[in-house]
Amino acid sequence: MKKAPATEAAKRLTRHKYNSTQPETRTVRSCAECLASIHATLLQADITPIDVDALMARIQITDGEVIRFATAGKPRHKNGWLIAYHDLGLPHVVIAGDWSSGAETKWIAGTTSSLTAAEKQRLQHRIHEARETRKAEQIRQWERVATKAARLWHASSPAAPNHPYLRRKGIQAHGARQIGRNIVLLITDFYGKAWSLQTINEAGEKRLLAGGRKSGNFVVVAGPACPARILICEGYATGCTLAELHPEALVLAALDCGNLKTVATGARNRWPSEELIICGDDDRKTPGNPGAKAAHAAAVAASAKLALPTWPPAAPLHLSDFNDLINWQGGAA
Repeated sequence: MKKAPATEAAKRLTRHKYNSTQPETRTVRSCAECLASIHATLLQADITPIDVDALMARIQITDGEVIRFATAGKPRHKNGWLIAYHDLGLPHVVIAGDWSSGAETKWIAGTTSSLTAAEKQRLQHRIHEARETRKAEQIRQWERVATKAARLWHASSPAAPNHPYLRRKGIQAHGARQIGRNIVLLITDFYGKAWSLQTINEAGEKRLLAGGRKSGNFVVVAGPACPARILICEGYATGCTLAELHPEALVLAALDCGNLKTVATGARNRWPSEELIICGDDDRKTPGNPGAKAAHAAAVAASAKLALPTWPPAAPLHLSDFNDLINWQGGAA
């Protein structure tokens, strides 16, 4: 006697897979195999959890909520995030990332080729839901850090003019404040909202508040509220040098070369007719010269002028920015 044909639901359950790289013939995997596949996906995206066992345990019992965890990049902070949706008691869709590095990845149990149209639609809905949940959590994280930044900023004092970092860089304390022995800089947007802080210790080591919003934001170094000329550079010390050379200009420090383009285009939107100059770093010793490359890209994107240091023949190659140039010229003189 022949067996009755399996129902379509039973067929789908049998061929349900938990690794999109596996052949169609694989069947449902165990929970351990499923979690191992998720872990491998995280590592491939350079998202390295500090406590893998704790994260995997939480994935098994958390459905549709943001899980925060520490990563190898910044082990003292929970910049890692993950959202898992379950099906039949196992994770079915996972979206994860690292706010400190910007890394993000997606894991889906099996391939979508074995799913019905309704199941595919449900899958896409869950992916969309996970992304919206992640965005909402990211906004809450930014706001928490913004509140902390404002509190620390108001608790700080004006930076001491003789701070070792300021003396070594040969700059005045334009807009800087101080907490303990650290210089404190306020990171804002074009509407004046404070989002984060950068601290600089006596040795020149720079840190941002963990989890703060940096992209498109900057440090206002000096200058008028209604400028005719805007200078945008990478670091604060370079910005101070530019402010002292061009006191009539508004000087913004974008913090690093990766943020230059976003700040530059934001400045062009804010001041569509004013003169805008990108004052880039010239990383001559670094392969590909990332500073000059980013400055050029920012200038093109914002319809701005580009300025790089003009080096005398005797200038050492390790010098890269306008602060380096002015200090070296002063020492050489």
